[in-house]
Amino acid sequence: MSHIIAPSVLSANFLALEKDLEMVNKSDAGWLHVDVMDGVFVPNISFGMNIIKHMKKVSHKPLDVHLMIVNPDQFLKEFKEAGANILTVHYEACPHLHRTVNAIRDLDMKPGVALNPHTPISALEDIITEIDLVCLMSVNPGFGGQSFIENTYSKITQLKALCQRKNTDVHIEIDGGVTLRNCKKLVQTGANVLVAGSTVFKSENPGAAISQLAKPIENTVEI
Repeated sequence: MSHIIAPSVLSANFLALEKDLEMVNKSDAGWLHVDVMDGVFVPNISFGMNIIKHMKKVSHKPLDVHLMIVNPDQFLKEFKEAGANILTVHYEACPHLHRTVNAIRDLDMKPGVALNPHTPISALEDIITEIDLVCLMSVNPGFGGQSFIENTYSKITQLKALCQRKNTDVHIEIDGGVTLRNCKKLVQTGANVLVAGSTVFKSENPGAAISQLAKPIENTVEI
């Protein structure tokens, strides 16, 4: 089984951000995951369009931008101009989700929808055929370094069943608490994009950590 590793820049060293992005460029990562937080939807603030523009100048990887903000519709064009390739909004933040998703696609970005841990998979029933990615939050959003929520495995299984029933295929992305210990089970259960922050950037050898996470499942050893 093949899967994509998307290192989360939220855990990078902001004083040496260019160096960390160059490391990701040379690694086995497929995407660069960028968390945007507004201090309202989640209790934390990260960075905005200007920083993302600078990331885009350095990164050779597609930018997987995850908006943890209220009223994302007013900023879609700005994130496109900043360099987002994939733009994910939260189900919980979008009262007119179908409109938002179509606006993202009209801007030539791949639309994704994220679900908080308490939001059921059934919430995607009427939108699943319109999107390219579902981001399952496996921690409560807002801060890196949290422990993985075990119920995520059940949600992956439910999401796979929904996709099969609707005859559609989406990237299933797991965001939060991804480690070398659980990556194998996540992919075997059905995930194909793993967001890894602390596991990568807090490692003594971040490039090697990415390589370990990216190994084909048949060669991955649980530790």
